[in-house]
Amino acid sequence: MTPSRKQLSIGLAVLAVLIVLWSLFGPEKKTDVLNLDSRGTTIVAFGDSLVQGVGSTSGNDFVSLLSGAIGRPIVNLGKSGDTTALALARIDTIFEHDPRIVIVLLGGNDFLRRIPMDTTFENLSIIVKAIQARGAAVLVLGVRGGLLYDSYRARFASCAKEHRPAFVPNVLDGLVGDVRLMSDSIHPNNVGHEMIANKVLPVLKGMLD
Repeated sequence: MTPSRKQLSIGLAVLAVLIVLWSLFGPEKKTDVLNLDSRGTTIVAFGDSLVQGVGSTSGNDFVSLLSGAIGRPIVNLGKSGDTTALALARIDTIFEHDPRIVIVLLGGNDFLRRIPMDTTFENLSIIVKAIQARGAAVLVLGVRGGLLYDSYRARFASCAKEHRPAFVPNVLDGLVGDVRLMSDSIHPNNVGHEMIANKVLPVLKGMLD
């Protein structure tokens, strides 16, 4: 039985709606991430004590675990105590390594030191844009801003939307407050670092494919 003109029109209309919904709510395309075609040669992790691996034993920090999982070295430029401003002041250390991908994890110390949120995310945006201007792709890892309410969540999402890094929200989600996963109140232990690595790994692999 040949479909009627009315049935064809309805079918096309439904298809158009599905296409629109997919474009709005479907999975993010890899091409949405800026500089995935980078000609850099290294992967760099840049940030604070979480990147440095405080709380874990040697080789069990999430950066080392990621390196092992992808079979490639990752230059660890984590520095305990770094705020976004302190990290911005040493950003040139990243470019000494000809980066292809830079993993950026910052913001926790800003929150602990009660640095205004606008300042934190202005600095973070400058860092992301500076790395991208050198031709490297950025993978931003979010952290929580607050115990009862996450004031950082929307700002991290906005940064990701505006600047087009790859993005993993709140890598400490499900860890903070669980003594089985934390070495102290803010630093994960080996198990916690493994959980962070498991959250980041699929995104990092996607950037490398």
